Amino acid sequence: MSERIEVRQEGAIAIVELARPDKLNAMDGEMFGAIADTFRRVGRDPQVRCILLAGQGRHFTAGLDLEYASRQFPPAADAGRAAEARLRHIEWLQDAFNAVEQARVPVVAAVHGACVGAGVDLIGACDLRVASQDAYFQIAEVDVAITADLGTLQRLAYLIPQGLLRELVYTGRPLVADEAQRFGLVNGLAADRESVMEAALSLARTIAAKSPLAIAGAKRSLNYSRGRPIEEGLRDVAQWNAATLVSADLGEAIKARLAKADPTFGPLDD
Repeated sequence: MSERIEVRQEGAIAIVELARPDKLNAMDGEMFGAIADTFRRVGRDPQVRCILLAGQGRHFTAGLDLEYASRQFPPAADAGRAAEARLRHIEWLQDAFNAVEQARVPVVAAVHGACVGAGVDLIGACDLRVASQDAYFQIAEVDVAITADLGTLQRLAYLIPQGLLRELVYTGRPLVADEAQRFGLVNGLAADRESVMEAALSLARTIAAKSPLAIAGAKRSLNYSRGRPIEEGLRDVAQWNAATLVSADLGEAIKARLAKADPTFGPLDD
C-alpha cells in the first residue's frame, strides 16, 4: 500500500483518505497509481458495500502536483514519439479516476477546504458528494494553460448546468459550497471536516444496509445509461433484472418488510 493513500474499514464501509497533507494532498504519480490500485482492490472487495473518499489535513486536495507535472515531458528529438508517450501518460492518469467510477459499490466523497483541478476530476467520478461550508471547487487548469483532461469536462456536464460548467472551465473561478449545493454538485453541506465525515458516513451506512446486488445493478445501469438513448438503458437494466431477481436478496427484503424488521443481506461474490 502506498503512503499516499490510507484505507480503513468501518463495518461494510471502506474509508479511503488522500494522505499527503504536508503537500495539501497534491497528486503526483505515486498518488495516481495508489488511487487506481486502491479503488480496483476495494471496489471489488465482497465485504465492502460503500466507499467514503476524503482528504487528510487542511484541504481535500490542491489538485495536480505541478512539480511532478513539470517533469513529465522533457524535450524530445522525435515530436511524434513524444506525443504518443504523452497520450499514454494522460490515459494512465485518466484510468486512475476511471477506477473510482468503475468501483462496484457507490463512492461518497467528503470534501473539505480546497478541491482544485484534478480534485474536481476525482470527485466527479464519485457517485455522491458532501461538502463542508468552507469547501470550494475550482477547475483551475486554465490558469496553468491546460485543458482539463481527467474527466471534469465529460462528467460534470451530467451534474451541473452546461452554462455554469463552461463559466467555471473558462474562468477558473472557485465554486463555493453553497453554490455547489444549489446547482446540484454536492448532495449536502456540513459545518466542518469532522461534521462532513459524519454526514458522509451516515449516507454510506444507509447505502450499505441495502441489498448489495440491487445497489450494484443500479450503479451499473446509471453509468451505462449516461449518454445513451433511453431504449438502450431500458434494455440493459431489463437484462440485469432478468438475471438477478432470482437472488436471495429479493425474498429477504420482502420478508423483512412484512415483519417490519431490518433485512440481512449476504456479500457479493469476489
